Amino acid sequence: MLANVNATRMELLNLRRRVALAQRGHRLLSEKRDELSRQLIRIAREIQPLREKVEKELLETCRRFMLARATMEPEHTKAALEVPTKRLSLTIDFARVMNVRVPHLLKEISGEIICYGFATTSGELDVALMALERAFDSLIELAEKGKQARLLAVELNMTRRRVNVLEHVVIPELHETIRFIYDKLSEAERDNTTRLMKIADIIRA
Repeated sequence: MLANVNATRMELLNLRRRVALAQRGHRLLSEKRDELSRQLIRIAREIQPLREKVEKELLETCRRFMLARATMEPEHTKAALEVPTKRLSLTIDFARVMNVRVPHLLKEISGEIICYGFATTSGELDVALMALERAFDSLIELAEKGKQARLLAVELNMTRRRVNVLEHVVIPELHETIRFIYDKLSEAERDNTTRLMKIADIIRA
């Protein structure tokens, strides 16, 4: 690679400009990497208790449904849940975190989750459905933060790779090339000085 480099002062100037640009890019990417790490750690700390909350709520919901099934006739359970009147729709909005588009889920809910008469149903079914309704909010929030964490993690890995390439490959290679050109120019200057001294000696003789 170095053998193909033009050892000129213009090339040396261009390389020094490239080093300055690479160092600036390295600094900006390092700052982005650090901020992405902080954001990812923050979301990860929010996800852990949220996941535990969702697991607890879903476990409670399943337990209540099992109690409801145990206290109701199968055909009554089926009839009670056959025609739901609760409607849930999600819309996705996007925000930017360090130039990464992360989703924000917005829910729209209409109707009532209890859509049956009370003559043939158990109170446990009411409790189970209300527990399921509460779990929806936590599930949506967990899905949102999980997706945000995945997107930030992908961007963090890409940024780390770019920082490493600049730090361990690009900048060292540029410095090596600069040293090579500088040595070549210094050598040429010494040769030129030697020739001038010889010419001066010849003239004086």
